[in-house]
Amino acid sequence: MAEESEAEEAEADAEAETTDAKLFGRWETGEVDYRDPSTERYVNVTPIAHTMGRHADKQFKKSDISIVERLINRLMQTDENTGKKQLTTRVVRDAFDIVHERTDDNPIQVLVRAVENSAPREETVRLKYGGISVPKAVDISPQRRVDQALKFIAEGTYNAAFKSPVDAEEALASQLIGAANNDVQTYAVNQKEEKERVAAAAR
Repeated sequence: MAEESEAEEAEADAEAETTDAKLFGRWETGEVDYRDPSTERYVNVTPIAHTMGRHADKQFKKSDISIVERLINRLMQTDENTGKKQLTTRVVRDAFDIVHERTDDNPIQVLVRAVENSAPREETVRLKYGGISVPKAVDISPQRRVDQALKFIAEGTYNAAFKSPVDAEEALASQLIGAANNDVQTYAVNQKEEKERVAAAAR
């Protein structure tokens, strides 16, 4: 009986430790506010920033990965940064510090808001009618909306930092803050608006 109670106490301690865990040892993940109900289940927030690719071979399991790690992975998808996970993780960690200094908010909340504001709702596909390609507007699934938002944020960061005096951390922080504020001057929000404008014309 004593052994069982000790085991139960150890489990309770382990659960307490997991709930108290913070992303990068600083940021709380428990109190994130979601405004977009459609993307909420696909924007996963956990204190783990590196899952060692355990979901890589399972279809659609990417939505179980933390949105922060998905951002890190997306930032690595360039010729210069492929595979440099430690470097990219440091860039994201430093960018979060800059976001907190500028906004005084939890940077995880800012990232979630940026993803929600950068996720397009419509896009166009090409349908062929008798050899003629005709653009047609279609709704985007919530999972693809999150994918597109991360892509736009990563592209905006890369464009702002590549061959430029702006550091990657500064560029990423600016993208996140601008997208969280729904600023159309920000690359991610601009791309979303452009995609929706083209889709509206193809209805």
